[in-house]
Amino acid sequence: MAGNINSEISKNSSTDRETFASKWGFILASVGAAMGMANLWMFPWRLGTYGGAAFLIPYLFFLFFFSIYGLMGEYALGRRMQNGTVGAFDKVLKEKGKKWGSLLGFFPALAVTGVFTFYVIVQSWIIHYFYLALSGQLFKMDINSYFSNYAGTGATIPWHILSLLLVLAVVILGVQKGIEKVCKIMMPIFYVIMFIIMIRSLTLPGALEGVKFLLIPKWEHLFNIKTWVMALGMSFFTLSLGSGNVAYGSYLKAEEDIPDASWKTACFDTLASMMAALAIMPAVFAFGLDPGAGPQLMFITLPNVFNNMAGGRIISILFFLIVFFAALSSSIHMIEGPVEGLIDKLKCSRKVAVCLLIVTALIIGFFLDTNMELFGTFSDFFSVLLLPSSAVLIAVVLYWVYGADKALEEINTGAKRPVGAWFGPFMKYVFTPVTFIILLAGYFVGGF
Repeated sequence: MAGNINSEISKNSSTDRETFASKWGFILASVGAAMGMANLWMFPWRLGTYGGAAFLIPYLFFLFFFSIYGLMGEYALGRRMQNGTVGAFDKVLKEKGKKWGSLLGFFPALAVTGVFTFYVIVQSWIIHYFYLALSGQLFKMDINSYFSNYAGTGATIPWHILSLLLVLAVVILGVQKGIEKVCKIMMPIFYVIMFIIMIRSLTLPGALEGVKFLLIPKWEHLFNIKTWVMALGMSFFTLSLGSGNVAYGSYLKAEEDIPDASWKTACFDTLASMMAALAIMPAVFAFGLDPGAGPQLMFITLPNVFNNMAGGRIISILFFLIVFFAALSSSIHMIEGPVEGLIDKLKCSRKVAVCLLIVTALIIGFFLDTNMELFGTFSDFFSVLLLPSSAVLIAVVLYWVYGADKALEEINTGAKRPVGAWFGPFMKYVFTPVTFIILLAGYFVGGF
């Protein structure tokens, strides 16, 4: 049976399956996938709240000595099987004489589709605020009340439709002409603009208090278990584990260096988070606003900052533009996994698969657009429960069913600096159980 599976994989590899055209195209797409809106509002607040520079110790430790190996494994599974989770699980389970691998593989695809469904609504809010900034209306309205009167109403629907159409326009073009090309444009622009905003923020009177909030270590937090739990959860989900990485890995060429690409993805994602922290928190402190506002930071706190800042209109336009870039790059990553699964199992065209998922997200999203309570319940169910469960499932299938040694073999194919033999026992006996612990911890603390 193993020989048949290897033959099937080899045959699939020789087809005209899409691949990323270049190493940096894949890395920038991966960075875009990892760098979501949470990098911009959650990381700065969590960094300051849970110990400042002291928080970086557990966060960077978990990121570079734990989560990054999960990312390598998901890329390796996709490349070895030449499929996302649906096809990959099917091949792995067939090797064990089981016939229900595809059904099991649909679970991660379903989970990430649910996350995409509500995430693209938040993306639509960002697009709307970009328009408000561009038109100047952001500086003529009551910022504090506008968002609560906007979200959860029918006024969001046209922007929701536009948000979905933008995702459709990218993903329908495929891997090279759509995902890779767009990310190669958006990601460099993101870093340049973020650097400009960071410098402007740091030069505001009173900005030093925000820098102190972020970077002065509060060592006592290292003795608080919640700090370590938050750092572990943040490091795990900032790399989008359990979502579309298997599908992205399936578009990798055999000679691509998976460990190198994973390290670069983690480094650029961390750089984006730190730049966002130094761009946002100093400005928030400069105007005496709440640094722990959570998601409202985007739609209430920061618009107030821009409204009171010299040159605030230009900065607001640039800011909401790059937040949109972060959201869009994550959205296309989320939907690509389910798209790949539909193409593989239904034998349909990419256009049909993308349109089917976009229409489904739109129909479900209509109910979420006008009911914020339902929106909250829906988003919690998929982001707190189903998506982390997908990460656990992928780890179990990859390291316990398929085999950690086989995963390591694929990871080291094309690697200039191969990962050592310790990888197998570590991923089976440490990574997989800890992934399950993250699932439970996320549930009890209400998500990471």
